[in-house]
Amino acid sequence: MTIFKIEGGQLWLDDKPFRILSGSIHYFRVVPEYWEDRLRKLKACGLNTVETYVAWNVHEPDEGRFEFTGMADLVRFIEIADALDLRVIVRPSPYICAEWDFGGLPAWLLADPAMRLRCYHQPYLDKVDRYYDRLIPLLKPLLCTNGGPIIAMQIENEYGSYGDDTQYLQYLQQALLERGVDVPLFTSDGPVDFLLQGGMVPGVLETVNFGEKPREAFEMLRQYQPDQPLMCTEFWDGNFDHWGETHHRRDAKEIAELLDEMLGLGASINLYMFHGGTNFGFYNGANIMDDVFLPDVTSYDYDAPLNEAGDPTEKYYAIRETLAKYTQAEPPALPEPSRKMAYGDVTMTEQVSLFDSLDRLSSPPQMRTCPEPMEMLGQDYGFILYTARLSGPREENELVLQEVRDRALVFFDGVYLGVIERADREKRIRLSVPAGGGELRILVENMGRTNFGPYLLDRKGITEGVRFGNQYIYGWTIHMLPLQNLSGLAYDDEVRKQESPSFYKGAFEVHEPADTFLALKGWDKGVAYVNGFNLGRYWHIGPQQTLYVPAPLLRKGMNELVLFELHGAAEPVARLVDEAILG
Repeated sequence: MTIFKIEGGQLWLDDKPFRILSGSIHYFRVVPEYWEDRLRKLKACGLNTVETYVAWNVHEPDEGRFEFTGMADLVRFIEIADALDLRVIVRPSPYICAEWDFGGLPAWLLADPAMRLRCYHQPYLDKVDRYYDRLIPLLKPLLCTNGGPIIAMQIENEYGSYGDDTQYLQYLQQALLERGVDVPLFTSDGPVDFLLQGGMVPGVLETVNFGEKPREAFEMLRQYQPDQPLMCTEFWDGNFDHWGETHHRRDAKEIAELLDEMLGLGASINLYMFHGGTNFGFYNGANIMDDVFLPDVTSYDYDAPLNEAGDPTEKYYAIRETLAKYTQAEPPALPEPSRKMAYGDVTMTEQVSLFDSLDRLSSPPQMRTCPEPMEMLGQDYGFILYTARLSGPREENELVLQEVRDRALVFFDGVYLGVIERADREKRIRLSVPAGGGELRILVENMGRTNFGPYLLDRKGITEGVRFGNQYIYGWTIHMLPLQNLSGLAYDDEVRKQESPSFYKGAFEVHEPADTFLALKGWDKGVAYVNGFNLGRYWHIGPQQTLYVPAPLLRKGMNELVLFELHGAAEPVARLVDEAILG
C-alpha cells in the first residue's frame, strides 16, 4: 500500500517529499491499442504521473446503460499506467469541460425540461449518484491506499467558472468519501478572486489552471490557501481549434521557460495536454463567445508535446530537457514512432441519397405538432430531419428557424434553398409557395454541445419553432438520424452530381496497416467512416484538412471508406496521405 498525503504544506509519498510531474492523456480520445505507447512516451519525457478526465457521456451513453469496454475501458488504461510505474490522477466527472461534447455530461439529461445542471438540484444529483454507484467501485481497488496507482481525485471541475453552489460541491465530496475514496481530493480553478471563491471547498486542496504568469497565479492562490502545496492542474501548453480559425500553436521555448519557472517555485504541475488525441465520432464540444457559437474541430492535437498521431514534437524535447534539470534522472528510451503510410487515392464508386435511405437509417419517424429537439425524442448525436407541408399559394416571405442548433439545410419540393446557421445569424432564406403547396424539409446537424460557461443547457435541433413570416408551422414528421450504423445502406453503382446530402462509398487496399491521414480536398462538409468507425467531421473551412486514421482501424486487404457529404465534391476522390494537415 502506498500512502500519498498532504502535510505541512508538502506532498508526501511513502513518507518522502513528492512532486507531481504529470501530463494529461484522455483514454477516450486514443484507440486502446495505443494507450501503452502514449504512456511510455509520457514516462520517457520525465513525468511520473498521468492525469485523465472521466467522461460520463462515454460511460452512460443511454440512461441506465453503462459502458466500460473498448475505448471506455478506464480500468485497463489505469492498469497499464500502473504497470509502467506511473501514478494516476483521476478527474471523475460529473462535468469535465475538456472541449468534449456537453462537458462530458450525457445528452439524455436534457430530456427533462426541468433539469438544472451543476447545482444542488436533487433530480440531477440522483443521476450522478447512480453513475457513481457504478464508476467509483471500479476505481476503488485502483486507489493507492489499496495498492493501486491513483493518488488523487478531483471534485467537479473549474466550478468557479460556472457557479458558487458550495452545497453542491460538498455533496459531490461526500459522494466520493461515502463510496470509499480515501485519497486526497482537490479542486481546480483559474487564479482569479471570484473563480477561487466560487470553486473552493472548505478543507480541500485548491489548485490553479493557467497558461502564463505562473508567479502571479501562485501568489493569488497563496492569498486563499497560504499553507498548502502549489499545484497547477492544467498548464495550458497549447490550445484547441474551432472551425474557421487558424491552428493554434505555442512556442516550445516559451513553454519550457514557463515550466522552468513553475518548477523553480517548487510547484507540482500537470501538462494540459501532454497528448490530446482525437474527438472521434460526434464528441467534439463547442463554445459560445461574444454570443457566437464556435464548434470545435475533430482533431484535439492541441499543439501538445505529443501530436495527434502520438509523435514527439519540438515541444516534447524542450519539456524533457527542462524536467531533467529537476529530476536528475535519465528518462527511459523513447518508443519507436508509429509507422505512417500514404495509401493514395480512394475513388468513391457508389452513392446513395440520404433522402432515399431514411427507412434504412432511422427508426420509424415521429409525428409531432412542434419540431421537437433531439433530446426530447431520445436522440443524442448526429442529424435530425424535420418535414412539414406548407399550404399555398403564399407570397414570398422569410423562413424563420427559431433557435436552430446548429446548422440547417433547407429544401422545398426537393430543391435546396440554402443553410441557416446558429453561428451566422445574418444568413436568411426566403421562399414563395405555389398554389398547390409544397413539402418543406429541414436537415439539422448537431455540431457539438457547448462544453464551457453559462450556456451548457444546449438542446439540439429546432428548439423553439419554425415560422413562415410570423406564422408558426405545425404538424411535423421527424426522422432521427444518429448515423451510428450505416451497414443497411443500399448504394447505386453510379456516382452522379449530388442534388441532396449523400453517402459515398469506396474501397482501398492495405498490405500492412499503418497510421494514415484522410485528405478531403475538394469535398465540402460531412462525416467520414473507415470500416464502420466514425472518424469525425470534416469541413473545407479548416483549419483541419485531414482526419487521423490510426492503424488499428485498418485491416490487411480491402478496407471501406464511407463519406456522408452534405453539399457535394469537386470529384468523388479522397486521398490517404502520410502526414497531418492542420492548417
